[in-house]
Amino acid sequence: MNYIEPFLEALAAERGRARNTLASYESDLRAADAALPGGLMSATDADLGAYLAALPDKASTISRKASALRGYYKFLMLEKIIKKNPAADLELPKREKLLPKMLSEREIELLISSAGDTRNATRLRAIIELLYASGLRVSELCALPVTGILSGRLLIHGKGAKERIVPMHPGAEQALAKWMELRGDIDSKYVFPSNGKSGHITRDGLFKILKKCAVLSGISPTRVSPHVLRHSFASHLLAGGANLRAIQTMLGHEDIATTQIYTHVMPDNLIETVKHCHPLGGQNLDKNI
Repeated sequence: MNYIEPFLEALAAERGRARNTLASYESDLRAADAALPGGLMSATDADLGAYLAALPDKASTISRKASALRGYYKFLMLEKIIKKNPAADLELPKREKLLPKMLSEREIELLISSAGDTRNATRLRAIIELLYASGLRVSELCALPVTGILSGRLLIHGKGAKERIVPMHPGAEQALAKWMELRGDIDSKYVFPSNGKSGHITRDGLFKILKKCAVLSGISPTRVSPHVLRHSFASHLLAGGANLRAIQTMLGHEDIATTQIYTHVMPDNLIETVKHCHPLGGQNLDKNI
């Protein structure tokens, strides 16, 4: 027995990990179990190091797989299933720091205006407005329930079953209201329903319609995605003088260090403003700028 399933059950029950995270951990651990001599239960620290070293040279992939292994063996130690942790000294590779891709305010305007006025375009306009106005993750937007619409705000169920409330500006609120009126009182709990198995618009479906919208806007479709709109939301807010802590809350970031990457795309004078005016006093910001 390799104890992968009990480990995943513990992650779901005790830490409330999202389904996508659990699926990734399961895939990574089963792949490692198949590749390691004798499987996960017989692996040594040298086996784990050799396994990770043989993986394709992509830091983010190796880091994710190493994190899965470390969590798995920590669980086995806590449950007293093993006496020695082979992943105790496993080093995670440094992840390449990539600047977030974003669109200019003008490009966002073009993207929204290209939606037009048809039924499908009314839905698309609402989607784009919400992604940009509230910085939602693609999974949060796709599975947004009707009950999550509050007065000028959205109640979002984010990663790890954590809830947060994010605001909508009047333009987004109006676009959503128009879609909900056109959507009508149909038998679905989702704001953007579909006839598929999930009952709501899928990630792939959302990506495809955004790509089409980009083409109509004269923007390269390779530059447009739900995550790019999320990055644009955060970057434009920060450039406009928004508080970094407020942006962290709206994005649903657990660690402010994740939010601080947006300071890299700011002009020098705005970076200085954040460093001197933010509650953190620039101490942590200096490490990332």
